[in-house]
Amino acid sequence: MKTHTSLLLTCFFAMACSGKDTDSGTADGTDGLSDTDGEDTGDTGEDTGDAPDLTDAYAFESALSGENSVSYSGQVFRHLLIDDMKAHLGGITDRINEGAFYPVAGDVVEELAFYYDFDSSVGGSVPIYTSPDPGALQTTYDDVSSDKDLAGKTAGNDATGQHKDWTTELVGWDQDGVTSPESLIRTWFVEIDEQAVAWGAGDIPLDPSGAPVPAVYVSPEGLDYQQLLQKFIRGAVAFSQGADDYLDDDTEGKGLLSDHTALDDGKPYTALEHQWDEGFGYFGAARSYPDWTDAEIADTPGRDVNGDGAVDLTREMNWGHSVNAAKRDRGAVAATDYTAEAWLGFYNGRALLAETAGTPLTEAQATELAGYRDQALDAWEKALASTVVHYINDTLQDMGTFGTDDYDFGNHAKHWSEMKGFALAFQFNRRSPMSDADFAAMHALMGQAPVLEDADQSVQDDYAAALIEARTLIGTAYGFDPANLGDDNGENGW
Repeated sequence: MKTHTSLLLTCFFAMACSGKDTDSGTADGTDGLSDTDGEDTGDTGEDTGDAPDLTDAYAFESALSGENSVSYSGQVFRHLLIDDMKAHLGGITDRINEGAFYPVAGDVVEELAFYYDFDSSVGGSVPIYTSPDPGALQTTYDDVSSDKDLAGKTAGNDATGQHKDWTTELVGWDQDGVTSPESLIRTWFVEIDEQAVAWGAGDIPLDPSGAPVPAVYVSPEGLDYQQLLQKFIRGAVAFSQGADDYLDDDTEGKGLLSDHTALDDGKPYTALEHQWDEGFGYFGAARSYPDWTDAEIADTPGRDVNGDGAVDLTREMNWGHSVNAAKRDRGAVAATDYTAEAWLGFYNGRALLAETAGTPLTEAQATELAGYRDQALDAWEKALASTVVHYINDTLQDMGTFGTDDYDFGNHAKHWSEMKGFALAFQFNRRSPMSDADFAAMHALMGQAPVLEDADQSVQDDYAAALIEARTLIGTAYGFDPANLGDDNGENGW
């Protein structure tokens, strides 16, 4: 295994030479209002309360200290780790092909664990990969936050208050050795590692047509591990933490049952205000979210809002699921506005907390806050579910090109893996509109790998029908307009 020093050099090289990641990502102008990290030991630096920018819409002054009371740098940091892991993985194939990397067993596992098990004492000074135009204000990981990782916040590892035991109740991926979200992530690390070692030895897997698979992270069975990892971790960390921790109300002293009567350990916010902000942070919206169009969020998720010449990753960047909300709003046949619904839920709930800080919530105020939470989570999960519909449709369209020059194995693997990765997330919200039985049925219909063009025609037809059935199940559970679901070919919908 590499030493820490050699790992830092490897990570820096990989980020410097890997291609740009274009899959990062609110609402149009009418969407907005014109008008310690939970079990973490407390975010350092930024979590003492960032100075609000004049362009911030999500900005609230503390009723108790007079300072800005919004802070969630730890959540932004985890979004950054997820996206930088994806970018790093995207550069491994070129490093091997160019003779810059000769992996042996365990090397790639260690490189991916750099992000998943992040250690600020080792990687805090490493330059970050994510750098939206015209460049990020923060240049190293320590510039964003410190002492944060992904492993500790993966469903099942931060167990207090979670509604299921994720060491035994993970649904949707049945494989030997997979007993929890973390074990699934680490299983994928090992499978990528094995392919990378083989690739470096000249043993490149072939797709069903006999052509080499397009990248180290794509299996001959059609699994795109880069997409599976990013999408699943967004669900098992960001959505799980948002829905089942910071915005939940089933555990005394956590989430919406946190104290609201005094400043939290000398910080400029109450514990309840901070819990709410951290839930908002995991949704990933920029603080000026309502001032962005859907196209701006979808196509350019980070921009220099205040004109200082750089993108502040903690306030001027849209991350993760907040981007998918805009993509689905933009692509809807029958209009949706998940960006506005999520924003208003988060904003109005936070405004209520700012007005009431220093006193316990009354029963009526607690009910009102829970209603805003429900609005935000409903829009958040609908954005996720509609994105699964989108990738079901992409997969159906890919299958429709079997046997033609238009068929692209890499795109097929990518689309199927995005579908599956996103679809694993619903189980992490105990208020999900989809029942446990329907969730299990949906994943049984999707399976654990795409049906490829070398399958018998009857198998292809049966699988296409299964995907359409899964799409219908989703549409029913979330009340989607049938016009957005698409036709049997995966066209004319999301």
